[in-house]
Amino acid sequence: MSKRWYVVHTYSGYEKSVKTDLEHRIETMGMQDRIFDIEIPMESVTEIKEGGKRETKDVKIFPGYVLVRMEMDDDAWTCVRNTPGVTGFLGANGKPSPLSRDEYNKMMRKSKKGEAPKRMSVDLEVGTPVRVTSGPLADFNGMVSEVNAESGKVKVILQIFGRDTPVELGFDQIVVAL
Repeated sequence: MSKRWYVVHTYSGYEKSVKTDLEHRIETMGMQDRIFDIEIPMESVTEIKEGGKRETKDVKIFPGYVLVRMEMDDDAWTCVRNTPGVTGFLGANGKPSPLSRDEYNKMMRKSKKGEAPKRMSVDLEVGTPVRVTSGPLADFNGMVSEVNAESGKVKVILQIFGRDTPVELGFDQIVVAL
């Protein structure tokens, strides 16, 4: 048998307790030779709060799902399936389907370099006054004209040589002006 990753469906919000309970069950049932890893797909999100404060926290990518690396047999299936908070395995016709390496990498948001990309969440809105903190335009004040949270960029209208000039900046290059 081979070690494969399987997707386990849980009650949303119970992923950490399922992981803890399953680790305890593996130990007490002596399943360490068949169930090897348990992961909750997470990513780091940097939020920019008012005043330009940055707060980084881990958030679940797929709430309600946990990945389990195991050698699938009846005993291992029973151990995982009967863990409190587990509602079942992902698969067709009630049969657990293992993930391919690519599927696992996508779920865990792994790039080819092995680094998880970071996402940003921001409380900026169009019309918010900001100050540029780095780069050649540092210390310029402007007004947000466009926010693109997906790319982590913002368009700011700056007064340069007496003219309104749109400039694209990263979230890490600005702070909300008070």
